[in-house]
Amino acid sequence: MTTPPATSPGAGQTLADPDTPFAVVDVHRTRRNIERLAARADRLAVALRPHVKTAKSLDVAALLHHGSSCPITVSTLAEAEAFADGGYTDITYAVGIDPHKLPRVVALLRRGVTLRILLDSTAQAEFVAEASRRAGLPIPTQIEIDCDGHRGGLTPDAPAIVEIGRILHDAGCLDGVLTHAGESYFAPTAEEQRLAAKNERDTAATAAERLRAAGLPVDTVSVGSTPTAHAAEDLTGVTELRAGNYVFFDLVMAGLGVCRIEDLALSVVVTVIGHRPEYGWIVTDGGWMAMSRDRGTSVQAQDQGYGLVTDLYGTLVPGLVMTAASQEHGTLTARDGAQLPDLPVGTRLRILPNHACATAAQHQGYHVIDSTRTTNTAPAIQAFWKRVTGW
Repeated sequence: MTTPPATSPGAGQTLADPDTPFAVVDVHRTRRNIERLAARADRLAVALRPHVKTAKSLDVAALLHHGSSCPITVSTLAEAEAFADGGYTDITYAVGIDPHKLPRVVALLRRGVTLRILLDSTAQAEFVAEASRRAGLPIPTQIEIDCDGHRGGLTPDAPAIVEIGRILHDAGCLDGVLTHAGESYFAPTAEEQRLAAKNERDTAATAAERLRAAGLPVDTVSVGSTPTAHAAEDLTGVTELRAGNYVFFDLVMAGLGVCRIEDLALSVVVTVIGHRPEYGWIVTDGGWMAMSRDRGTSVQAQDQGYGLVTDLYGTLVPGLVMTAASQEHGTLTARDGAQLPDLPVGTRLRILPNHACATAAQHQGYHVIDSTRTTNTAPAIQAFWKRVTGW
């Protein structure tokens, strides 16, 4: 798969050219991250259904399966519609459904898109079943299972699982079960992540077996998060694996040991616009509007502030951290006894984010570089990849 063709703005420029702040994606690192999890899914003998909410980009999605359409997960119906427009026909909408959204679901189904939806209550099952009967077509539906006390879902022993399954099956809508180990993002060791992955698998498989024991078919048993996807050792009983953050990775994932700093594919280019030597500050034009307010590393052993700082080539500036942010201003300070570097006004830097999904959402697209292509000037921009709407 070659890099998708460049579209303006960006082509023919370097990272020294566009107005800052702007988002940058390293296509070499992105491909490497994608290949790593694809190989793992193959070893585990499960289908991979990437979550496209992180990049929200058809260009990035084109790297997932050698340029062809593949099964994907989305977080909004706007994403589902945009990716359907881009030729994707096997989509899971992994957020609990409400009745007002069902006309859009039905519209996508009528277009030939297999769009699976998610729920965890009899009330939802009843209005989905009724909508399916009115539309005259099945609405593929999965029951959300709670594997770790995170967000929605039913515990695998909840009596309502079978009741919901029967309502959906009678309407021709039951597709299977889905779970997400959200607490794995707070599992600081490889062993804890391995146990989270095992619990995720066991929980989903138990729920599926309860439905089958009641005579209900279960086609899909879906699990996944970026930490557990990389930690799972045995996915017996699971049909598909979901993850999204892994395409770019971020400082939270690096802090958990799921990846290395060198794997982070997304960064934000900012410019030094001032100094406050009395406070030990370097001020940039990249605040939380460029980075997001996410402070996910604050609960980890090493708090990375709002992000780590590199030069334009991606080399870390020793001890320099983005420690504060207002809307359009970022504050860089030295830590661990490091000396504050002499960075004149106009110096361009890159900030590695805490949470790739949140930082990506702050930008309309990505200026694309390839870190394997070395130059004597700033890294060349190979392409500009647009983001699809996330709302």
